[in-house]
Formats: sequence, C-alpha cells, structure tokens
Amino acid sequence: MLTPAETKPAAFAGVLAKHGIDLKRTAPRVLQINLGKLCNQTCVHCHVGAGPGRKEIMSADVADRCIEWMRQHRPAIVDITGGAPELCPEFRRISRAGREIGANVIVRCNLTVVFEPGHEDLPEFYRDNELELVCSLPCYSQKNVDAQRGDGVFDKSIRALRRFNELGYGVQDALSLTLVYNPLGPSLPPPQADLQAAYKERLREDFGIEFHQLICLTNLPVTRFELFLKQRGQLEEYHELLLKSFNPATVDGLMCRDTLNVGWEGDLFDCDFNQMLDLPLGSARRYLWDVTPDELEGGAIVTGRHCFGCTAGAGSTCGGTIV
Repeated sequence: MLTPAETKPAAFAGVLAKHGIDLKRTAPRVLQINLGKLCNQTCVHCHVGAGPGRKEIMSADVADRCIEWMRQHRPAIVDITGGAPELCPEFRRISRAGREIGANVIVRCNLTVVFEPGHEDLPEFYRDNELELVCSLPCYSQKNVDAQRGDGVFDKSIRALRRFNELGYGVQDALSLTLVYNPLGPSLPPPQADLQAAYKERLREDFGIEFHQLICLTNLPVTRFELFLKQRGQLEEYHELLLKSFNPATVDGLMCRDTLNVGWEGDLFDCDFNQMLDLPLGSARRYLWDVTPDELEGGAIVTGRHCFGCTAGAGSTCGGTIV
C-alpha cells in the first residue's frame, strides 16, 4: 500500500527507488513516429487530443530526415501513430521506407479512416506493403464503441474489419491484425486473455470477423481523458486507483525502455504520453537526427505521475499488458 507522500505528482521515481528499481533505457528496438494530431475522430479517451481541427502534422522536410535516420540506423520496428497517421501526406512514404529497410512496420489505425475521401485504397496499400495493423475497437458492442468514439463509428469499424479479412488480414500469418481494447471509463482493463476469447467469439458469431490477437491498454489521465475525468469529478479517484495498483513486476517490460518516440516536428521523447505532456527525452529538446542509438542506451527515462498508468495491475504498453 502506498503512503500519502507517495501519491504526490513526483512520486513515481520515489516508488521505483523504494523497490530498488533503476529505470534506464536499453538499446532502442522500436522507432515510434507520431505523424501529428489530425484525426477524423474525436475520442473521449484520446491521450493525443487528436481531432479533425488539429493542424499539427509532419512536414515533408521532417519526414525526409526521419527516413534518412531510418536508413542509416535500421530500427527493427517502425511504429507509426497519430492522430490518424494515414491523414498525414507523408504516411505512405514513411511506411514504404520502413519496409525497404526490412523493418516490421506497425500502423495504429482507427479503422474508420479507410472511408475518408481519398483514402479508400488504404486497405490495399496496407496489404501490398505487408503492414501490421493495430486497430482500435474498444468493445464488441455498438453502444460502448459509439459512446467512446462517436456515433456511427462501430458500424464503420465492422465494415473496415470485414474488408481487411477479405484481403487476408486476420487470416494470413503475414497480414497481422491486432485489435485494441481500452476501458470506457476510469478503470483498469480486465485480463487480456479472457477478453480476447470473448472478442473472438462475439466478432466471429455476430459479424464473421477474424483477427489474430487482442491487446488491452490502460487509459492514462493525459490531455482529453484527463479533462473527461475532471469534468466528472473522477480524476483524483482514478489517480489513486493507478497508484494503489502499482506493480513492480511490470517495470522491466515498459515500452519507454526500448522505444524512441518521435514527434511530428522530429523531437524526441521516451514515449507518446511524454510527448503529449511536452517532457522531452533527457529533459532537453533534441531531434532524431541529432542522436544515434548507441548513445541512448543506458540513459535515464523522464517520468511523472502519469507513469503509474503503465505500471498498474498487469501493466500497459503499446503491445498490451506486460505480466
């Protein structure tokens, strides 16, 4: 049980020290590129605060420099996110560049983007480049999805998943299709394996949809979800839940240890949450083209109160639960 002193905003580093944990970066394995905050959806849980009116988006010049870094340092995984990353004009060029260097390229897709004007051929683009799809579907019921992501989103999501299945996603091993669950409100996700079984049964029986795996993410109280909780008077209660649920066994698997996160302007962060909180890697503004992977290994990780979200319960990373 955490003491009152350990529930203060700067407590995360102190809790790690109490458990004898020295949180350091390992060799970078994942280059995660956030192409900006433009999105066709406005979700209540979004830690990016993305939406149709956002203007932050990666330029061609920054994309050029990211691609050059990728070609020089050849990360094993290129993880492309946003906003809806596909709405950035540089999305396809960066995706192709990642595949050209032999990286596994992950696209964090909201499903409905494939129905946006001018983007109807995205499913074929994903397939032709063998991009790994990680797709948001926070429930298998229309009511819950539309409540979190907007009216009509569930029906469009089902249509998109059926199209992906037709092209081989979720069916062929080479065309990986992962679905993402996150809670509707201020609670921790249920056990990932149990929920995956429920998703597979319901989506198969109700819609004939197949997928490879489900991952569960914890909502972090950052930007729009923080505001959502404040408006309902639940923010401090949720912080307390995350704090009391701290699990030291999750720390070794935290994504900040082996992920290099890049913002839409090319600046560096330990994770996408730190990017949204403007907490730069190493506590000083640097850009991707200013660093090499070797010099990052062993470096300190910038932490804060929000980090309790990734270490609560079974833990939470971009790849799902940790333990």
